[in-house]
Amino acid sequence: MSTPLNIIFAGTPDFAAQHLAALINSHHNIVAVYCPPDKPAGRGKKLTACATKLLATEHNLPVEQPKNFKELSAQQTLAGYNADIMVVVAYGLLLPEVILSTPKLGCINVHGSLLPKWRGAAPIQRSLEAGDIETGVTIMQMDKGLDTGDMILKSTCNISENDTSASLYEKLAQLGPKALLETLDIMAAPSFDAIKHNTVQDNVQATYAHKLDKAEAELDWQLDAATLNRKIRAYIPWPVAQFTFTEENEKQHRIRVWSAAAEQYSGKETAGTILSADKAGILVATNNSAIRLLKLQLPGKKPLTVAELLNGRSEWFQVGNNINGLI
Repeated sequence: MSTPLNIIFAGTPDFAAQHLAALINSHHNIVAVYCPPDKPAGRGKKLTACATKLLATEHNLPVEQPKNFKELSAQQTLAGYNADIMVVVAYGLLLPEVILSTPKLGCINVHGSLLPKWRGAAPIQRSLEAGDIETGVTIMQMDKGLDTGDMILKSTCNISENDTSASLYEKLAQLGPKALLETLDIMAAPSFDAIKHNTVQDNVQATYAHKLDKAEAELDWQLDAATLNRKIRAYIPWPVAQFTFTEENEKQHRIRVWSAAAEQYSGKETAGTILSADKAGILVATNNSAIRLLKLQLPGKKPLTVAELLNGRSEWFQVGNNINGLI
């Protein structure tokens, strides 16, 4: 077993909390947990703590919540913990160079991709959308760039044809904590030499995972079915792929798509045309193929199988009509 390290942990969502839980159960010492300030949530806009803070409080760990690290007082507070290393997982705040260099071993980050591919805010979603067959986590030494630091360790997992961002998130939430603990053991060894061990990222191979935008969720039936299916899986659980159905009275309904399957189709129907609609799904023509919609959600309702939906809305999805209704 390696020498215990004194660790500052910085993170926000459940993904980060799962890494914190692994550290709590390890032989390392957590000297402080950093989270963003509590945010208003719900109808009452009550200040709500993030998952990481809730876990830290449960275990009586010191919690710090600075708005940023621009103030000298915030920098001094962090330095006062005299940490060996700072572990950052989905924190959401930028760390200035003075913070990156404060802990003895610097700051390391758990990133949800195989760097240098998919640097940035949405690596899980972008890897699915692009049709990658594998992904993983990279533990890297943080520097002033965006996910550009030297790589310490990588751990890989396959992407299945049925994975959504939600399921892939869970895979990486299992993979990441193990990779983090292995990395800390490597760095805690007296023989650790970052120059010899770490791997510099090849910037030529880098791709960027742009933050998701709600506008991207609108499905374009002119795309091929495989591309549409990847988008649908990538946008679960947010923002969820959708299309706008327009009734004859011009009332519009934004319908979310929770499940679909790409199919071969060699006909010549216009993209967006409904080819069939029954309990097996709603088959829609796309560019050189077709996609079968399996689970849909009407505004304000829960997701339903197409068989359930057609019981009450079969008139919306008549064969030969456009999936978007009156345009």
